[in-house]
Formats: sequence, C-alpha cells, structure tokens
Amino acid sequence: MGAWVRVLLLVTCLLWPAAMVECGVRRYKFNVVMNTMTRLCSSKSIVTINGHFPGPTIYAREDDTLLIKVVNRVTYNMSIHWHGIKQFRTGWADGPAYITQCPIQPGQSYVYNFTVSGQRGTLFWHAHILWLRATVHGAIVILPKLGLPYPFPTPHKEVVVILGEWWKSDVEAVVNAAMESGLAPDVSDAYTINGHPGLISNCLGQGGFNLAVEPGKTYMLRIINAALNEELFFKIAGHKLTVVEVDAVYVKPFITDTILTAPGQTTNALLTADLGTGNYLVAASPFMDSPILVDNVTAIATMHYTGTLASTGTVLTIPPPRNATPVAAKFTDSLRSLNSKTYPCKVPLNTDHSLLFTISLGLNPCGTCKNAFRVVAAINNVTFATPEISLLDAHFFNITGVFSDDFPGHPPIPYNYTGKQPANLGTMIGTRVYRVGYNSRVQVVLQDTGMIAPENHPVHLHGTNFFVVGRGFGNFKPDEDSKKFNLVDPVERNTVQVPSGGWVTIRFTADNPGVWFMHCHLEVHTTWGLKMAFLVDNGKGPNESLLPPPNDLPKC
Repeated sequence: MGAWVRVLLLVTCLLWPAAMVECGVRRYKFNVVMNTMTRLCSSKSIVTINGHFPGPTIYAREDDTLLIKVVNRVTYNMSIHWHGIKQFRTGWADGPAYITQCPIQPGQSYVYNFTVSGQRGTLFWHAHILWLRATVHGAIVILPKLGLPYPFPTPHKEVVVILGEWWKSDVEAVVNAAMESGLAPDVSDAYTINGHPGLISNCLGQGGFNLAVEPGKTYMLRIINAALNEELFFKIAGHKLTVVEVDAVYVKPFITDTILTAPGQTTNALLTADLGTGNYLVAASPFMDSPILVDNVTAIATMHYTGTLASTGTVLTIPPPRNATPVAAKFTDSLRSLNSKTYPCKVPLNTDHSLLFTISLGLNPCGTCKNAFRVVAAINNVTFATPEISLLDAHFFNITGVFSDDFPGHPPIPYNYTGKQPANLGTMIGTRVYRVGYNSRVQVVLQDTGMIAPENHPVHLHGTNFFVVGRGFGNFKPDEDSKKFNLVDPVERNTVQVPSGGWVTIRFTADNPGVWFMHCHLEVHTTWGLKMAFLVDNGKGPNESLLPPPNDLPKC
C-alpha cells in the first residue's frame, strides 16, 4: 500500500469513522514463549505472551474487528479465551480447548478473528487449557465508539490493575502431583498486583507495583481478577472507590472502600486523589467463608502522590477478615444495572427453560491414585468428561459419539442441598450438553451444596451475558424466592459468585448460535469436572447461524 493511500485511509478514518471497514481492524501478534521471572526471591521459567507477565493489553473500540495471531513456540498445547467477548456467530474464536477448538499445538499458529459488537469496558484474555492461565493472561480494554462519552465524569487517566496468583513451583507440576494423589493441589505462595506480590516478610528485596497519582485528579482503575482459585478483596488505604462498571457493563455508581472480585470478574472504579500528598497501601487479600485452605499472604502495592518526599512513610490499611461474608454480600448486593435510555437493561421477563443446577464436590474411585479415590466436582451430579475433539466441531460437522444433548435440567435426585448430605459421594461422568432453541429465554438457578464442603463458586458463561435476578442463602424456594426477583435493574455479568451454602438465579437470551461453555472459574474445580455446555441451535437464515470454521482452525 503506497504512502499516499495510507494517509488517505487515515484521514478517512478520522473524518468518517464508519466509512471503511479497514478503519476498525486491529491486528495483534501473540508469541507464546518461555521466559524466566523472579518473584518471592526465587526464579523460574514460565509460559508468557511476548515474554511479558502479565501479558500485553488489547485495545479496541466498540464494533472493531480483532485479528490476533497466536504462534505457539513452547512445548505445551495452547488456546486463548477472550473472556467476556460475546463472539456472536464466531464461536470458533472463543478459545476453550476441546469445547470450541482443538488446541494450538507446538510450532503451530492460529488467527483469532472476531468483532467486538455492542460491548465497551474492561474484559481480559487468558489461556484456556491446563493451568497455563496462571501466567498467560492480560487485559482487554474496549473504548466506547468515537464521540460517545462515558456515563460518568471522564477520568484524568485510566490504569489497568490485574490481580493474580504466584507459585514458586512450576504450576503444571503442582497440578500433576495433585492428579496423581487424587487430592487438591497446593495453594499459591502469594497473590500479585500487576505481576508483583510486593514486599512480604520473607522476601523484602523485591518491590511491588507503584500507582502514581497527581493531587486532585480522578483515575479509573480497570481491576481484573486473573487469579486461578481465589476471590479477592481490593482496598486502598484512606480512599474511597466509586464502582461504575462490572464485566464490561455499566452499573449505577456506588461508593465503597472495599471491592470484592472473583476469578473471571472485572470492575471499573473511579479513584479521586483527594488527600494531597503521601503514600498509601494498596491491598489484595483473600475472601473465603468456608473451611477451605487458601493462600493467606496479602499482595501489596503503593499509591504514591507525586511530590511526596522520599522519606514519607506509607499509610497502612487493614484488609477485611478472610471470612468477611457481610462485606462480600454488601458489595454484591450494591450492584445494579445502569438501566438508562442509552444503556437499557434487557432482562427476560418470561422464560422458556427453567433449570436448577446443583454444584457439588464428590469422590470417585481411582485405581491409579495414591488414595484409591479422586476428588471430583459436578453439576447436577454430572462430572464433565473432556472430549478428544472440540464440541463445536462435532456439532457443526454432525460427528456422532462425541457428546449427547441430554444434560439434566434438574438434579436426578432432589435432597436437602444445604443440609444433611447423601452418603454416596460418587458422580456420573459424561460429555453432555443442554440444547436450547435460538432466542430461547433461559433461567438457571445455581445452587451450592454441602457435598464434602460448601464453597463459593464463580460461574462463568461463554458466548453471552446474563442478568443476576436473585440471590440468597440456604436452599432456593421457587414459590417464595421467585417473588423477590429483581426484573427491573439486575446487574448484567458474565461471571457470578454462587454464595457458599446458597444460590443465585440468572437469566439470559440464547441468541448466539454455537456451543457455549459454562464452568466454575476456580481452576481447581474446572479440573475436577465442574463444567458443562449449552448448545444453541441456529435460527432462521444466515444472520442467525453459526459461521463456518476458518481455514486455519487447529486440528486435534
């Protein structure tokens, strides 16, 4: 392309942004490579994108098309999920291995090609195979269309804040050891803020992330929980945060001093630097209100006012207690869709499918495990078995024997889910999907159980957002609890916490044809089989049908 053509194209894009498709195409290249990183005063080789941890931020505008070439230069298979992108009719680009694609094998490449339709805000991308997302993850920043302002005061600056976990050992070795034993893997050694744990007692030589602010300015923090297995509290000493968005959907603004975020969730919050001077502690600490072992080392960073003297100490903050259920519930209950004229809340008022999904742990016999059994997880007592080719391939090409479409819409045997548990802790194993027609309105009650132990479960649905219409503790009572549903301004998300010993009800419209993964975003539970998929049939005509696979789609 000649220089004058590029200049003409640039001028055209600036003056008439909708005039040419090329204006909205953004290209990225992800090289999957090993790199040595030092954290907690020890070094190890990790899988990275372009040598960075966290990985590069993807920038786009609403309605842009993204072409992201992933080249696998490591010995692991790889796939990348663009978490929260709806992927309308482009399920081949969604990313979960053996669900919508076969993984990218060593030495191979794949171009993820999708359009960001009707979305703006903060999402993220991550590896969706094995436990590689521990180090293979990064932010997705989707800006509003040109000329369309935020529905809140424009911040002076925007800052990506990625929360994560760090193991001193090789993460895949940790998982493999757990699979051999049949028990839970070792917890992480530290949490991280933008890749750094900060100063901790047994390693004082490594600093942490520094957030530089100017007095009187307002900043928008794009907070992402990329941790594998922990819900986290986020707090800044002496400062309030105004939450304006979750999971790339605007919410009614509210002020808080503590943000709760589960793995897979994102939160945009406004921070006003209104104290003039000083250093202030930034903390990320675990939330766990069940008797489950967690990493209890708080990650710390520093918020630093420009002009503050080097000798100035840091103002500390006390994170909430690990089991601070009231703090977590207060934050969750404060979330409401903006529901404005520009951004209406399109929650389904009626439903075509009313489902009850119980979430449980279990024990299955294991002849190769050291303990003769393996801890598993299940939805409606079905532990998902990963197929050898992708579900989307099998669906599109009508390949039989890969999956069945008889996933149970209700528990096979009803019982007191949060009370006395059955003596039999075994589960059924199968590759089963729940089929729905195009444009079906679906309601799912996600019910935690006390099998082995109750626990919070952040459940993520691919391919669409959903509305959180109800939430409570104990067993869901249809006649009583459905009367309390919020059908006016429920929060819209792609990942929701199922409370420990409680339930949450979501609704969505199945208007995206394809096969869409739903799973717990705690990696340990996904590994144990806490996952299933919805199969959404094509609608009428090509605009309501799944596109054919791209030519470079990886083979199994």
